[in-house]
Amino acid sequence: MEYFVYIIYSKSLERYYVGHSQDLDDRMNRHNSGRTKYTKIAKDWDIKYTEKYFTRSEAMAREKDIKRKKSRKYIEFLVGKDVG
Repeated sequence: MEYFVYIIYSKSLERYYVGHSQDLDDRMNRHNSGRTKYTKIAKDWDIKYTEKYFTRSEAMAREKDIKRKKSRKYIEFLVGKDVG
């Protein structure tokens, strides 16, 4: 199975969210339909960046690594700053 680390962006909130999932289409549907606790305040989330991993533990470790940096600059570096 494949797992993905993803970064999504809400233009209305000007905010990023980092997560991991096995099914990006389903996960994006949940983000944009208000069924996810931390992203339900917006309905305009777009995928800006993904990385693929072969195990869930690898994806979780990478997600944690990105979040641990607590850096919007780092996220924008990964995304390529193409946010508009």
